[in-house]
Amino acid sequence: MTGSVRFLPPGTLPDAKLILAARALRAFGDGFVSLLLPYYLTLAGLSAVEVGLLVTGTLLGSGVMTLGVGLAAHRFRSRALLMAAALLMAATGIALAGFSEFWPLLLVACIGTLNPSSGDTTLFVPLEHSLLAQAVAPASRTALFARYSLVGALVAALGAQSAVVPDIMTGLFDIPPRTALQAMFVIYGALGITAFALYRRLPAAPRLSPAERPAPLGQSKRTVYTLAALFSLDAFGGGFVVQSLLALWLYERFGLSVAAAGTIFFWTGVLTAFSHLAAARLASRIGLINTMVYTHLPSNVFCILVPFMPDLPLAVLLLFLRAALSSMDVPARTSYVMAVVSPSERAAAASVTTVPRSLAAAVSPAFAGYLLAASSFGWPLVICGALKIVYDLLLLGMFRKVKPPEERQG
Repeated sequence: MTGSVRFLPPGTLPDAKLILAARALRAFGDGFVSLLLPYYLTLAGLSAVEVGLLVTGTLLGSGVMTLGVGLAAHRFRSRALLMAAALLMAATGIALAGFSEFWPLLLVACIGTLNPSSGDTTLFVPLEHSLLAQAVAPASRTALFARYSLVGALVAALGAQSAVVPDIMTGLFDIPPRTALQAMFVIYGALGITAFALYRRLPAAPRLSPAERPAPLGQSKRTVYTLAALFSLDAFGGGFVVQSLLALWLYERFGLSVAAAGTIFFWTGVLTAFSHLAAARLASRIGLINTMVYTHLPSNVFCILVPFMPDLPLAVLLLFLRAALSSMDVPARTSYVMAVVSPSERAAAASVTTVPRSLAAAVSPAFAGYLLAASSFGWPLVICGALKIVYDLLLLGMFRKVKPPEERQG
């Protein structure tokens, strides 16, 4: 217990530990599902185009539900909404284990909690972000979000490594690969039930003053909508290389096995995880916007260069370099949004800035699937990097002078 307290930055309420633990459970499930799902779908006879459509359905459904949760958060208790979302996660795992045809799986993708990317774009996000922002002192907010991102990325890396479990099960118990994959989806559902138990331990009545109680967007509407538009461009680019499709490209381009892909994504996840802690320290020195941009730009150059590599080791090296930088903007971005809006607008702001990421990212996987079916070159990675560079330059130009309160005071 003492170690968990030390892990949290000063001025953090105990509620944050429950949210971080639930985030870890969800990240572990996302880590292995994002790699096993494309393998399961191709095993079921689906094409790369159909896999891309399913990923699009997943992100589109997540975006719609996340928007609904954010806009309705002021009418319901966040604890109740999180518990309902955890039950939906459990139902998603059971449904995945039961279906292998395209149309039923598309329905599960649209209304479930699947997360095919290395980040988190589900309906849990605005609720957890708003609760964390309320559970910490402003001076420690970025540090807490860095730990939230660290937990998500590190445990997702462990989840990716566990994608080798179906192969082990097949060898030890002589069961069909499809059965082993279905067992993993059942485990995903069980993680949802465990997350439900954690959310249930959150206080039923939030510790909020009248000024902090959730409300729709008001005075911050223009700022939030502008950020949402920029984030949507970033996410549209990122949708070309969501983890499921990147794994599919590695399978097809280099003949990579699921076990090898799991190892690669484990280490990219580890690099991503510890970059979040570095982001918090960097942000305290150069500011949140500068941290977001100056770490993102080189990572996007690495992304563009990956398809030009002649062999797997060089491609993996660039993927590692990209992973070490590409997500340093995540805690800075979250902290920035929470800082430039009033406390009562945080749930709505988290939703409105998260949803465009889901909706925009929902469009590009279908195009990426088409490109992967047409060529093994890796055009989705080139397009991803180019679009994200445009986003970085626009964000720097529009918001470098819009500072959060703690930077203005500094």
